[in-house]
Amino acid sequence: MTSPTKFSGYADPTLHAEGLYIGGKWHGGGGITVKDPSTGNSLAEVADASVEDAMRAVGAAEAAACGWRATPARQRSEILHRWFQLMTKHGEELATLIALENGKALPDARGEVAYAAEFFRWYGEEAARIPGEYRHTPSGSHHIIVDHEPIGIAVLITPWNFPAAMATRKIGPALAAGCTVILKPASETPLTAYAMARLGEEAGVPAGVVNVLTTNRPAAVTNAMLADPRVRKLSFTGSTLVGRTLLAEAAKSVVSCSMELGGNAPFIVFDDADLEAALDGAMVAKMRNAGEACTAANRFYVQAGIHDAFVAGLTSRMAALKIGPGYDPASQCGPMITPNAVRKIDRLVSDAIAGGARPTTGGKPLAENGYFYPPTVLHNVPQGAAIAKEEIFGPVAPVYRFESEDEAIRLANDTEYGLAAYIYTGDLKRAMRVGKRLETGMLGINRGLMSDPAAPFGGVKQSGLGREGGVTGILEYMEAKYYAVQY
Repeated sequence: MTSPTKFSGYADPTLHAEGLYIGGKWHGGGGITVKDPSTGNSLAEVADASVEDAMRAVGAAEAAACGWRATPARQRSEILHRWFQLMTKHGEELATLIALENGKALPDARGEVAYAAEFFRWYGEEAARIPGEYRHTPSGSHHIIVDHEPIGIAVLITPWNFPAAMATRKIGPALAAGCTVILKPASETPLTAYAMARLGEEAGVPAGVVNVLTTNRPAAVTNAMLADPRVRKLSFTGSTLVGRTLLAEAAKSVVSCSMELGGNAPFIVFDDADLEAALDGAMVAKMRNAGEACTAANRFYVQAGIHDAFVAGLTSRMAALKIGPGYDPASQCGPMITPNAVRKIDRLVSDAIAGGARPTTGGKPLAENGYFYPPTVLHNVPQGAAIAKEEIFGPVAPVYRFESEDEAIRLANDTEYGLAAYIYTGDLKRAMRVGKRLETGMLGINRGLMSDPAAPFGGVKQSGLGREGGVTGILEYMEAKYYAVQY
């Protein structure tokens, strides 16, 4: 199937290829080719920002900062609510655009748009609920008043795998807190970010409050912004390797950092689990966005008594998925984002097979146009295989057998990451007991999906710093100010 030839409004990739969005205006154009991963063909070109462009964006954010900071919380709330309504109104067009530039299947793209819009609704509500504190000192000498103020200009760096949701999860709380922002989306999927900037303008976001830059020189552009004393916040979602580099750069200017980094999520199935429910959850946890998610189940640990039935059931379900372009309504598994992504998956699978793993479905790249890798189940995977240590970011499910609860916990914690984990069991007491011992920031119990705008999202160990979403997410963009008051 070829790319759609007829577009309406926000689904048209060429509509969002007019240049950088700085200070409420569009500047320049061309320089970065956005490709359809289903075919490798060009969709559009977007502007390639220079360091000078980045400094103009910081200047625009600074010019808008005082006015936005002083805007009443209710007014900020209403703007975010209008932005939510516009995303909902144009949801099908945005989903089509995501399917085009990212490759994800339309049902996943529709789900992402709905999820992304919810961050604007949630933080539209939280804008009017910014907490404060008043209490007496234990000594009785004075009173303590704690206020929360906007932290300042925020640089937001988002990945390609959720081009709408990763942007709104940062923009929503930042704007609710009273901060102005510069969004740098991934160059593979910038069109969605520009589409949302247009919607934000329509919703009434003042010029300069939200700026959007795309660049083929991310290190130089980002480092220049972090070195500018006007920038006080960095929020990054991406790989742990890049996160470490950014933390080191931000340290030079003591910039506050929120980091949502890599994952290596274990999916633990105990003998007493409902098999069909566990398989349903496994498909969601593994195949959301074709496995290109930091919360994706990366390692399936299944207790011996249910192991063979689980492998058979998972194999049947994975083999039945229809592979194709994301924008084809019949597709259930779209392409990977780039040829390099396919090569990485193939390397991990080939290494596991060389070590004794057996594919029960899939196991080799597809010889087709586009960047496709088939849904794959690997049985008898050695514990020392690279696939057990590295984030797969693809539709591959390695399955391991375990005997005891202690063994499952030991295997699950045997990673530098700690973002998400999943447990399936009929014993809630066991689920909570095991959950207490797992080194993870988030845990799904008898659920294959845990992300929710009302819940804190983030990890431990090498999976990041801070939390996004929930009532705590807005505090990432605020500074606590203490007043010692004596009447």
